Amino acid sequence: MSLRVAIVDDEPLARQLLRELLAPESGVEVVAECADGIAAVKAVHELRPDLLLLDVQMPKLDGFEVLELVRAGDGAEVRVVFVTAYDQYALRAFEVAAVDYLLKPVGRERLRQALHRARRRMPGDVPAAARQPEAAALAAAARPGPLQRIAVRDRARVTVIPVAQLDYAEAQDDYVSLAAAGARHLKQQTLAALEAALDAAQFVRIHRRFLVRLDAIARIEPGALTLRSGERLPVSRAGLARLKAALGER
Repeated sequence: MSLRVAIVDDEPLARQLLRELLAPESGVEVVAECADGIAAVKAVHELRPDLLLLDVQMPKLDGFEVLELVRAGDGAEVRVVFVTAYDQYALRAFEVAAVDYLLKPVGRERLRQALHRARRRMPGDVPAAARQPEAAALAAAARPGPLQRIAVRDRARVTVIPVAQLDYAEAQDDYVSLAAAGARHLKQQTLAALEAALDAAQFVRIHRRFLVRLDAIARIEPGALTLRSGERLPVSRAGLARLKAALGER
């Protein structure tokens, strides 16, 4: 079975080594080399590779953010082999159903084993849960700390929102509308999953539909609050209790 491969790594020498290791492999075509995660999302959208050889630690987007975005769109069936210099991400890789996890420097035989596994796993063999955008949220427990940025995809375009700029999030069925820096962004994720990934000392669920950043609040009124941006949001009784508790703890 042939494989169309995209190499994603911010280090030129690492990309070169993988290309050289792949060159003698029959039935393997390198269709893209990407130096960052945003370029990787664009490549998946435009080229539809069968396999990503994906680094974990990269600027702009890390490997898990890339995987979350492509599985939320037209790369839902893409197979992934993580290639990294760090072994501490192996559990998260398992959680998102990666085909394999290779440690740098990668040897020819070890890469060949990963390619064999990728060929054996047909796209439909990826567990349904891992193909969902919530898979990244399920792996959030292995993150070293709360979410610091949120990546949002619109086709091949990726917007990275620093959490410090997020005023609030609103639930819209299986999506969240993110209000940040005067703009709105729609992301395929539940509000509960986003809440679990954010810092509870900074964000409070004020309503079943709304999650707000405490520093964005200008004043609190009965049944509502006003943000520094001038927007007003509803506050439930339970949300008000959580809000008072959070403000009292600061």
